[in-house]
Amino acid sequence: MNPKARKQWMNTRAGYVVLASLGWTILGCVFALPDLSTGAGRRMPLTVFVTAYDEHAIRAFEANALDYLLKPFSDERFELTMARVSIRMDERSVREFGRRILRMVSTPPAGDLPLDRLVVKSAGSTRFVRVADIDWIEAAGVYANLHVGGKELLYRAGLNELAARLDPVRFVRVHRSAIVNIESILRLEPISHGEFEALLKDGSRSRISRTYRGQLEKRLGQSL
Repeated sequence: MNPKARKQWMNTRAGYVVLASLGWTILGCVFALPDLSTGAGRRMPLTVFVTAYDEHAIRAFEANALDYLLKPFSDERFELTMARVSIRMDERSVREFGRRILRMVSTPPAGDLPLDRLVVKSAGSTRFVRVADIDWIEAAGVYANLHVGGKELLYRAGLNELAARLDPVRFVRVHRSAIVNIESILRLEPISHGEFEALLKDGSRSRISRTYRGQLEKRLGQSL
């Protein structure tokens, strides 16, 4: 590798690789590179020590040097060092990519997670109702009635509040006063003017209004 090629190689790796030349001026000093200190968001670059004095080799590797070039060195020896640098840089890139992926999958999504249980209080007792067991929900004044396996349970929250906290993959608003579990729909029967009636597993029927029909179609990915 000629001097021009070496310079070009180094320019493409500026900030990642440092060739530190060791001379008589540092004899008796502790190996330190104050200009290479890492700050927030930075990392220590790969360091190759270049010197004519082989007695510094042990201390160079103690300072985590990647390699130690003893002057004079051949082009072949320099290219071997640069090959080691390239391999180490690739390893760093793979590790950093892995860390980024790990952070992505371990970071909870922003906002509240969909509810998986509802706390229902009635007659002095408290029940935990699995959201997946709810067939449909209808408005009951300022509260909501949960229809679970043919039974009704009063839940002390409004329908709009529930709609915002339920899993949109499973639950769909079909009317201003009703939310249905899409897994509980057996079939749809047309009524008139683009409206339908949903027959549910528990035998209940829920009207699908034209206003909310689009939400069901969007969830299904097809027109009714």
